[in-house]
Amino acid sequence: MNQPDIDVLDQIQRRVLWLATRIVDAANDRSTGDGVKVGGHQASSASLVTAMTALWFAHLDAEDRVAVKPHASPVFHAIQYLLGNLDRSYLTRLRARGGLQSYPSRTKDPDGVDFSTGSVGLGAAAPLFAAVTRRYVDAHFGARPHSRFVALIGDAELDEGNIWEAVADPATAGLGNVMWVVDFNRQSLDRVVPGVRIDQWRGQFEAAGWHVVEVKHGRKLAQAYDRPGGAALRDWIDAMPNEQYQSLFGLTGAQLRKRFLDGAPAEVETFVAEIADEELGPLVTDLGGHDLAALLDAYAQCDAVTDRPSVVFAYTVKGWGLPIAGNPRNHSALLTGEQVDALRAAHGLTRDTEWDRLDPASPAGIRAGQRREALSRAPREHALGVTVPTTTRVRTNKPISTQEVFGRVLVDLARDPQVGKYLVTTAPDVATSTNLAGFINKTGVFAPTAQRSWSDDRMLRWTESPDGQHIELGISEMNLFLLLGQLGLSWDLSGQPLLPVGTVYDPFVLRGLDAFLYGTYSGSRFVVAGTPSGITLAPEGGAHQSTITASVGLELPGVTFVEPAYAASLDWLLCDALGHIAGAPQPAPTAAPAEDGAYYFRLSTRPVDQAPFEAARARLGDAVLRRQVLAGAYRLVDAHQADPRLAEAPTVQLAASGAVLPEVLTAAAELADEGIAAHVVDVTSLDRLYRAWQRTLRQGVRTATVPSVPGALRSAFADRVPVVTVHDAASHAMAWLGSAVGAPAVPLGVDEFGQSGTVHDLYDLHDLLPGSIVNAALAALSLR
Repeated sequence: MNQPDIDVLDQIQRRVLWLATRIVDAANDRSTGDGVKVGGHQASSASLVTAMTALWFAHLDAEDRVAVKPHASPVFHAIQYLLGNLDRSYLTRLRARGGLQSYPSRTKDPDGVDFSTGSVGLGAAAPLFAAVTRRYVDAHFGARPHSRFVALIGDAELDEGNIWEAVADPATAGLGNVMWVVDFNRQSLDRVVPGVRIDQWRGQFEAAGWHVVEVKHGRKLAQAYDRPGGAALRDWIDAMPNEQYQSLFGLTGAQLRKRFLDGAPAEVETFVAEIADEELGPLVTDLGGHDLAALLDAYAQCDAVTDRPSVVFAYTVKGWGLPIAGNPRNHSALLTGEQVDALRAAHGLTRDTEWDRLDPASPAGIRAGQRREALSRAPREHALGVTVPTTTRVRTNKPISTQEVFGRVLVDLARDPQVGKYLVTTAPDVATSTNLAGFINKTGVFAPTAQRSWSDDRMLRWTESPDGQHIELGISEMNLFLLLGQLGLSWDLSGQPLLPVGTVYDPFVLRGLDAFLYGTYSGSRFVVAGTPSGITLAPEGGAHQSTITASVGLELPGVTFVEPAYAASLDWLLCDALGHIAGAPQPAPTAAPAEDGAYYFRLSTRPVDQAPFEAARARLGDAVLRRQVLAGAYRLVDAHQADPRLAEAPTVQLAASGAVLPEVLTAAAELADEGIAAHVVDVTSLDRLYRAWQRTLRQGVRTATVPSVPGALRSAFADRVPVVTVHDAASHAMAWLGSAVGAPAVPLGVDEFGQSGTVHDLYDLHDLLPGSIVNAALAALSLR
């Protein structure tokens, strides 16, 4: 499409500025009923109006994907409204229930957000990892239509460490379809930023191999610099302290001239002496980030550089075009009613016309109609269209850890002709130590071009090529979850569903937690295995022993937390998770809702004897046992069936997850010797159990009826008898089971930092040995 007349784009950006400002104003006109401020960011929106108008109305193609700075969401919605992609009713419902979200949201906004950007820094990096994903998809499934992955970010976001982790990772190198546009307004939430860090940031980007463009001065200043004496003007503006320059925006006339010349050399005073007061302000505050032609030229420069990512530093003023421009406290400031009225009149609008779209017969309206057609997209299909097997029939005749089983199941799935080619794994430099070596040997490591291997390791064939299916990252858990998040959205952003699997040391899930949350909030679909976990990783010491990750997995929305103990149950659960991600119909747990999100497997390196599970399998049969395993819990040992003499004995239920099952089974046997019946319940997914319980409770609350007992709990905890919960994690993660069962409960777990030692030593310190479990059972019985 031909570039439009700059005057037409200027008309459009003026309407965008008005609508974005009025959207926030209207939100704050609403009564919240509780006195809480609605808020909004009129100034932070205004600084990006020019950059965003240039993108949507002149630069972007339909296949391009853009992350919008969180505080500029009103600009995005104003643009979508002018393009005809948003109903007018939403314009007065910013930050209202069912309305426009405070910050762009893939899952909750109605107008096609590409990347959620509520957490600063993460939205900036997301398009970078989406481009990594596209490079992988193109290499494995054929080139997709060309896409540019764009991030609009605030300069203060460059203080976020995850930005530089993403920029520096070798996996993100060479992505010529990435462009970041930095809203370089030199203000943060609290203040005008002292000094200008452009030299530092330029150096950091260039050192990482990025192409850097600065759009500092507008056309008026560029023309002034070309006049005799103009070099002195340029040198003075470049040297002026940031705080002094920003203060110019609140001044006019003689006051502005005096402030501008404070400290200036005589040559500058001479140069501006013949410039009238009313012309001096617009001249010296003419920034490139508000020059449409300069920005379009910068975008074109980035398109021309195809061997590396680009970053554009667009010099802007916070609050451009508003009476609060440049004010150091304008971040959350709102225009007064009088200021809004004046702005409306200045834009030639009335209260009757203020929400109108552009006149479709006007040059601006015609351009908007053309751009709507040019940017329209066909719906994407998220289902993969293949059936993941319900089991790989993993078998073992010896004790084995869940971490080892995880690796075996992935290798078996990689051999499946339907499923294998869609699997992609990633890890932050822990692939081999989390048992991905077998998968890597089978599929290879992904690299944009084939790399020569300089070592011959028969145990690990680290072959790098475009055919590889493992993406190796540097040591950054944030990057792991950012990449998993984008791999899990590849169905939308790259037109190709995948089956993404990541691994990470379980304690360090917490390092990447913000990015984990970001991915699940965005509706991403992936599997992550945190392994090894807990104090069971005893010799490694407290710094490597996770205690609260089970609670995190249980509480994260959009995540199903799983912690199996036995090989077959892990096999069933992993196949089921990948089946849900693939979108193929799967036998679902009784009364469970459709799952559409991420799966977190918490695994261990402790070998566990498989005989107890095989005994339960013989007792229940595969069909029943699998259904209960997927539902979240099953009775591993039925004390009454195991020993009919205990049918009338005092009864207790021992509920546990993962690596502690051997101690629990030993405790149950000791209790039986003392004449106490102890059922053992293997909780495979606290998450699914909890959700089932909560559904019945909420249904009862909402309908004022007696809550029912969900089937998963009813089958695993058939008797309403005291419960002891045992977990290599914080004890409170399972403590709710007592309430769910309606019986006294004694929770055992790890509520202090661990230390180095043997597994026995650490279990002893934290009351996880059989003797402590027996004592807890006696205590629970005494509470009846």
